[in-house]
Amino acid sequence: MAPHEATHFLEIQGSKGMIRIPKVIYQRMIDHAQREHPHECCGFLGGKDGTVSKSFEIRNLEESSVQFSMDPQEELSALEEMGNSSAELIAIYHSHPHTIPFPSEKDVQKVFDPEMPSIIISLKEKGKPVVKAFRIDKEAIYLEEIELI
Repeated sequence: MAPHEATHFLEIQGSKGMIRIPKVIYQRMIDHAQREHPHECCGFLGGKDGTVSKSFEIRNLEESSVQFSMDPQEELSALEEMGNSSAELIAIYHSHPHTIPFPSEKDVQKVFDPEMPSIIISLKEKGKPVVKAFRIDKEAIYLEEIELI
């Protein structure tokens, strides 16, 4: 099994919520993933009440195609900027350059907050990025809906 193929021991449990993302920010995430290819990209989405108003690209310290580790200085800077504008962290995003948009075992192990949506951008199919959102719990993976606005 490839490092990012579907984690067979967890089941998708149906939608838990919705994230509203402006089309320009959605495209910005895809562009970020394509620029960082063949490595995983990572970042934050900030906003209010489930609606994204800003994306924050954060450097992947791993420079890896199968995992990411966010630069702590850039994380802190993004969180401070969100706090200063009364925004909140709505989701974390990262890419899977060569595999499907489904949480890998590493993604499941690294979850620090099961209520925080995780968005995965798959570049597996050339020219056809696929973006999915999940809430990842240790026992289950919940699909989140993404509404483009």
